[in-house]
Parts: sequence; C-alpha cells; structure tokens
Amino acid sequence: MDRLEEQLRRLVEEACSYPLGSSLRQKLLTQIIRLTASKLWRENTPYYQDALQQTWLYFCHNVCGAYDPTRGSVITWLNSYLRWRLHDYQSNSTLSQSVLAKGTDQIDQIAQLVAPPDIPPILENVRLWAEADSDRELRCTYIQGRPDVNCQVLILKRLPPEVNWKELSIEFGLPVSTLSSFYQRQCLPRLRKFAEKEGYL
Repeated sequence: MDRLEEQLRRLVEEACSYPLGSSLRQKLLTQIIRLTASKLWRENTPYYQDALQQTWLYFCHNVCGAYDPTRGSVITWLNSYLRWRLHDYQSNSTLSQSVLAKGTDQIDQIAQLVAPPDIPPILENVRLWAEADSDRELRCTYIQGRPDVNCQVLILKRLPPEVNWKELSIEFGLPVSTLSSFYQRQCLPRLRKFAEKEGYL
C-alpha cells in the first residue's frame, strides 16, 4: 500500500501543478480515480452510489485545496469524506422514517420541502452531450481535410477509459502533435463551455 500511496501523492502534486480544467489535470485526476476506486470503503446501501458520486465530485473540485498529504493518504482522505456522506444519507433516511411514523401533519410538511438536486453522473452526461451533438458543432469542427477526425470523435475517444494519443495517431494516420494540438485548441474549449453551462466547473 505504501508504494500506491506514494504514487497517488505524486499524481495529486502533479495534477495540482496544472490549471483547473486543463486536459493534463483532468487526465491525472482520472488516473487517481482509477487507482483509488477499488480501495474505497464499500457498503451495500441504497444510497452508496450517490455518496460515491458526491465524493468524486468533491475530489475533482477540492483536491488541490483541501487535501493535506501530511495528514494522511489520498485513500484515507477520500474514505473519510465518503463515510461522512454516507452518514448524511443515513441520517436523512432515519429522520424521514421517524417523521413518517409520527403522522400525516408532518408528511404534509415534508411534501413541501424542496429536494436537493441529484448529483449528475458527469462522464455519462458528457458522453450523451457529445453523442447527441444537437447543433452539429462538434461534427463540423474537424482537422482540415479530415472530417472524420472531428471534435465529437475525439471527445468520445478521450473519455475514460480513454484511447491514448499514440493509438489515435495510428488509427487516423496523423501525428500525435496534430491530434493533441487540435484537441487543445478546438475540442477542450467546447467541452469546457458545456461543463460550465451544466455547472460542473
């Protein structure tokens, strides 16, 4: 575990050296998520996936400010946050059940409460947005003379588990630098605009 913790600490340090929203930072955060996912606390409760999703959102937005490597490993930090979220869900569930048991007056009061919005599954939403490409902007933004190498194709291929640049270079017969540069200049700004509109950034 020590080797993994050291690797994660280095990845966090490197990710935080890149600006928020940059592709390199996102790539490193995705790598950290992959390495830690199987090590996190698990329990069989109906709200576990919601708490886990909230943990990943918190991680992506706060790791560079809130995580202190001197106080513990990334896994310990994530587990602590995840357990608190599970505790919140459990407390809310227990409260709801006790109120329901007390009578219909309180049921009416609960019915008037505004539910917090669900935490969206970010990657799935990005995938659906890119696949739909309702205004055809992603498909119509492509490398000169190569309409088959467009923003829609590249964004979908770069979503986790992403296809690496070398494989894409072979697939499309284009240099890595051409693909990567096009992605940085044309695809990432569109992806960022979507993320801002949806409130992810």
